[in-house]
Amino acid sequence: MDATSFSTSQRQPFSVKLWPPSKNTRVMLVERITKNLTTESIFTNKYGRLSQEEALESAKQIEDEAFSTASQHYEKEPDGDGGSAVQLYAKECSKLVVEVLKEGPKCKEATVPAKNGSAVVLETLFDISKGQRAFIEAKEAEELLKPLKDLPNTYSKICFSNRSFGLGAAHVAEPILLSLKNQLKEVDLSDFVAGRPEAEALEVMKIFSSALEGCVLRSLNLSNNALGEKGVRAFGSLLKSQSQLEELYLMNDGISEEAACAVSELIPSTEKLKILHFHNNMTGDEGALAIADVVKQSPLLEDFRCSSTRIGSDGGFALAEALGNCVHLKKLDLRDNMFGAEGGVALSKALSKQSDLTEIYLSYLNLEDEGAIAIANVLKERAPSLKVLEMAGNDITTEGAQALSACAASKGSLTKLNLSENELKDEGTILVAKALEEGHDKLEEVDFNTNLIRRAGALCLAKVVVQKPEFRLLNINSNFISEDGIDEVQSIFKKCPEMLTALDENDPEGGDEDDEENDLEGGDEDEADELESKLKNLDVGQND
Repeated sequence: MDATSFSTSQRQPFSVKLWPPSKNTRVMLVERITKNLTTESIFTNKYGRLSQEEALESAKQIEDEAFSTASQHYEKEPDGDGGSAVQLYAKECSKLVVEVLKEGPKCKEATVPAKNGSAVVLETLFDISKGQRAFIEAKEAEELLKPLKDLPNTYSKICFSNRSFGLGAAHVAEPILLSLKNQLKEVDLSDFVAGRPEAEALEVMKIFSSALEGCVLRSLNLSNNALGEKGVRAFGSLLKSQSQLEELYLMNDGISEEAACAVSELIPSTEKLKILHFHNNMTGDEGALAIADVVKQSPLLEDFRCSSTRIGSDGGFALAEALGNCVHLKKLDLRDNMFGAEGGVALSKALSKQSDLTEIYLSYLNLEDEGAIAIANVLKERAPSLKVLEMAGNDITTEGAQALSACAASKGSLTKLNLSENELKDEGTILVAKALEEGHDKLEEVDFNTNLIRRAGALCLAKVVVQKPEFRLLNINSNFISEDGIDEVQSIFKKCPEMLTALDENDPEGGDEDDEENDLEGGDEDEADELESKLKNLDVGQND
């Protein structure tokens, strides 16, 4: 072979012009920003969500400003591929989203006709959480809370989050809250004593609790206050007076077994409760028994979050049994606990009673194949409107893939599927990919990172998802895809590179050499085709 022939036979570098993004990409980004401004996240829990209308307007402004900034940057590097402009575009969007959330939602208003026929605007939300987190003392509290002193007013919702009240400020707030007691319906006291000495913080809590005692609230948020049992009991008079709550948030509150028992003891009734969020506490199995008692007495529960709470199999059993009484669940989040395989089987029994589920988050529960299969088999027959399914980090192997694929095949409304950090390999990945081929036109995100996937599985999954009209993001990073396979995957997404995450942590040389009989070597196309051919003949609607 001469030098010319040798040169032309080498694999040519793959190059794509990344800037500017297509009109469709920009529209999809506006939709994603709108979703980020209106759905639950660390930031919206802290600063509040925007209404759909306000979020859409803000999203358009954010995208337009970020696009303008990135375009100006690109003009300075016209010979580049636009990669740095894309990164700046994403960075600016993220920065502006946080800024908008920090500003907070605009006051929700109502209107009534005036005597002259014009409309009079009535504010219903009073919110001091905007801006930087800060300590406030008596003098500043007088100024901040002044609008609440103008009676009569129509404020029925207050948010004192993100400001740390000292004793002086609490004494200023006390008579004001007493004057509003009969009209308040929603109270947000999350993160309102941060940085205060324990004795002062507990006294502030008692003052607020006493002032608000007797309010007929529909929503109460006490998150991010490091309550512990002492803090829960400091709010005792308020909690004891609540029998109409529809929403209760106790996230990141240091709630131990004793504190959980106090919550169960103090709240007289949760019969109307629809939302209970209990994320990031140190509850453990014993505390889970107390929370299970609350759940058991909440037949209308629609949204239950009990993630990152150190619950093991015993607590998992108790929660699973309690959830069997809640047949209206729409959203269930139990991530980052240690239910184990047996806990997963117990949970599957509770899920057999759920028909309204739209989102289920079961990642990092140590389910293994046994628990995952039990849950997938139940979900296949229930929850016809399921949109989000997350089961990452559960040690699920190819043995569990058949049940997962059958479950996915039955969920035509699925928008997000996360099976990352398992051991599905090519065989399991192709099974699930084939299950997504028909229908699934609403699919937006698929995450299969860290699954021991090689070229065949990566290509099959990429070819399926890229054709979905609403698709936005595929993550197959941290796998064992060959260099040729990576180029082929990138080629599939050449018209929409923003839909594929980086593959910088992929290891083409990875994998166990002793497992070659079951795994595919990236460069062997005949073997890849053989595996795919076999899997095409499998009926993903049937389970072993």
